[in-house]
Amino acid sequence: MHPVPLRRTQSRTCSNCAEAGDGRMKFNPMKTKTFFSIVAVAAAAWFVPASAAAPREFNLSSPDGRLALCVTTGETTLYSLSVDGECVLAPSRIAMRLADGRVLGDRTRVSKASTRRAAEHIVAPLYRQREFTAEYNGLDLRMSGGYGIEFRAYDDGVAYRFYSSSADSLTVAEECVEFNMAGDYPVIIPYADRRPDIYESSFESQYTFEPASAVRTHTDRLAFMPAAVDLGSRGWLLLTEADVEDYPGLFVAAGSLPYSLRGVHPPVPAETRITGSGSKRPVAYGDFIARTGGRRTFPWRVAAYAADDRQLPVNNMVFQLAAPSRIADTGWIRGGRSTWDWWNGARVFGVDFRAGINTRTYMYHIDFAARFGIEYVLIDDGWYRRGETTLFEPVEDIDIEALCRYGEQKGVRIILWAVGNALLSEAESVCGRYAAMGVAGFKVDFFDAQDQLLVRDIYALAEATARHRLLIDFHGMYKPTGLSRTWPNVVNYEGVFGLEQMKWTDRDRADMPLNDVTIPFVRMAAGPMDYTQGAMINASKADFRAVDKRPMSQGTRAHQVAMYVVYDSPLVMLCDSPSHYLREQETTRFICDIPSVFDRTQVLDGRVGEYIVTARERDGAWYVGGMTSWQPRTVGVDCSFLGEGEWEVRLFRDGVNSDLSAEDYRIETLRAGCGSRIDVGMAPGGGFAAIFTRLR
Repeated sequence: MHPVPLRRTQSRTCSNCAEAGDGRMKFNPMKTKTFFSIVAVAAAAWFVPASAAAPREFNLSSPDGRLALCVTTGETTLYSLSVDGECVLAPSRIAMRLADGRVLGDRTRVSKASTRRAAEHIVAPLYRQREFTAEYNGLDLRMSGGYGIEFRAYDDGVAYRFYSSSADSLTVAEECVEFNMAGDYPVIIPYADRRPDIYESSFESQYTFEPASAVRTHTDRLAFMPAAVDLGSRGWLLLTEADVEDYPGLFVAAGSLPYSLRGVHPPVPAETRITGSGSKRPVAYGDFIARTGGRRTFPWRVAAYAADDRQLPVNNMVFQLAAPSRIADTGWIRGGRSTWDWWNGARVFGVDFRAGINTRTYMYHIDFAARFGIEYVLIDDGWYRRGETTLFEPVEDIDIEALCRYGEQKGVRIILWAVGNALLSEAESVCGRYAAMGVAGFKVDFFDAQDQLLVRDIYALAEATARHRLLIDFHGMYKPTGLSRTWPNVVNYEGVFGLEQMKWTDRDRADMPLNDVTIPFVRMAAGPMDYTQGAMINASKADFRAVDKRPMSQGTRAHQVAMYVVYDSPLVMLCDSPSHYLREQETTRFICDIPSVFDRTQVLDGRVGEYIVTARERDGAWYVGGMTSWQPRTVGVDCSFLGEGEWEVRLFRDGVNSDLSAEDYRIETLRAGCGSRIDVGMAPGGGFAAIFTRLR
């Protein structure tokens, strides 16, 4: 991929932001047909053309006036962002280079500029808010040459995207995406795995806390989104993208300015291979990032905004920017809880049969699920021979059809795990067969990429399963970009450093309580996450060990229970063995009294990486969950969210010895009203959950 030699003659800035650095605004594209170090591409740069149109400036503010977006066009297109009059994103370039040499965003002539104020009422049955209204101010710059750039400013962030109206298909060589920070702000950023292919990642990394200037020290790694930027007293930015369809997802790396992030898109794979697991992996890349239709909108580049920490987990930018639902009747789509066999190695005990991946074990799961009102049983890896090209032949010891019949009698439905590529290769026939049996959906895995072809596969799987009224849960998957709005049968995503990591990660390499109170503010803001909580073997910091087939959690039992309230998980796991849950029925009953889908969500208190207290409402009852890092603390739950009257509170909290024995807990029953305050102490790695039921 060879940048077109363009030259810049002058720099320019918006009236509400100072010039950033030396004003050169370079974009360093990745170019690869084979794999290489990021450093090798640092010399490549885009230059601005000598002949340019007259500059113009456009300004757009959020409905509440706090966010001010300034856009300049002419020789280049730049945007900048101010919060309450203070510049937080310095002029950052917007450009897209096509394979035919045209550079959209450079030498611009605006043929029409229009603004509008709009409000969209969004109904979202499985989202953290069942319905809400998204208000924004919009700016549409239609350029000569058959394309334009659309900008939106909401109270909770700003975004822009290209659109085109060409009758011919387009080949996109590169896109320039820049976030040039106005200072050396602290950032929270996840770096991708170190793999031979720099574009391959499971998107499950822990977060790095560092100043923006330190990003340039990671010369051998890309990072992925969302990434959080701490603006101090001005609040937070969350940098991500939305509505990524038929286009690659975005990585980020250090830009050419001191405090800058630049977008890096994986090129389109030129050659792929099928791995031993049955997944599809590139072995060579082409010299462009996307080949797509000429009449389309492109992904939104998003700077979500939160005035304080509490607003981050409930930011709506990604969801509200996504394309509306393509499923006319969504009544069949239901979230819920599920048992899960993989975390616990398909082990059960106290039974008269041999446990494992067999029909008897899953009948036991179904019996357990029915007893506690659990809606689903997930059968994970092992029910078919991974690496084979078909899902039509389960292993001999398991009868999926018989399990579906047995589950139907008990009011429990089956979900099947599969390698994503294996399902995609015969999606219509497989979905048709298993839907006819009564299977509720699929959990699909091992994507580990976000190139254009992989993104197409994700949409194809969402659409194919929807046609057969099947749910789908994506693992080994990039961050949410709003797909669950477009295809609401997408009930969950991984893309998170979740509990499964405790099967093999020792305590010196993972601080899980820190992770647990960071991800709601960063990763979860983009969409739901399949963290797979519910460990019944709980360990203090000193006692924790990674044990694959008998895994434990870091932190207390109450910390695990709190996750069922704090985390967005429309399809949520009970990850441990049913035998453990049956021995600990008091905990199990409490977990199963917490729904997985809510009508309203608000964060009552919290600080990124320290603690969080979340309240959710469903059918008139309220559920509150709190979690802390290894730092013990007492929080006061302000009950002003309650309606009038008296409420009964069932409180699941850390026991007096939770710091010594993390499984220690106590359940209390209290009374509360709208003006009440409940003080709850949390042990190191602790938490609490409370269920509020109106008495009168």
